[in-house]
Amino acid sequence: MIPTDLKYTEEHEWVQVGGDLEDGVVRIGITDHAQDALGDIVFVELPAEGTAVTAGEVCGEVESTKSVSELFAPITGEVVRRNEELDGAPEVINTDPYGKGWMFEVRLADAAQLDGLLDAAAYGEKTAS
Repeated sequence: MIPTDLKYTEEHEWVQVGGDLEDGVVRIGITDHAQDALGDIVFVELPAEGTAVTAGEVCGEVESTKSVSELFAPITGEVVRRNEELDGAPEVINTDPYGKGWMFEVRLADAAQLDGLLDAAAYGEKTAS
């Protein structure tokens, strides 16, 4: 099931706006579809706090027993927090990709860039084919 309260990218990242997050900050992770395709995740390299990330550019990587996959920034901004728990337990991404498996948080450079992301229905259509 694809959560309807998130935004998505073509590269299978999700973006959470609102909730318990500070205004102008979004939480980012990879989708259930992505973690399933990767298989058992054994390592993640996330951008450090204070790092500037640019939408569409590589900002980290996810390593699984099958392969190494690049992690793309879905939006432009500054990393304000990373999920330190993934350093010791990257497999959480496999079991809870939309919850405890979140990866990092970014302060948006421009909130209008969220309009360019996919909603759950559009992402569902993309992954159904």
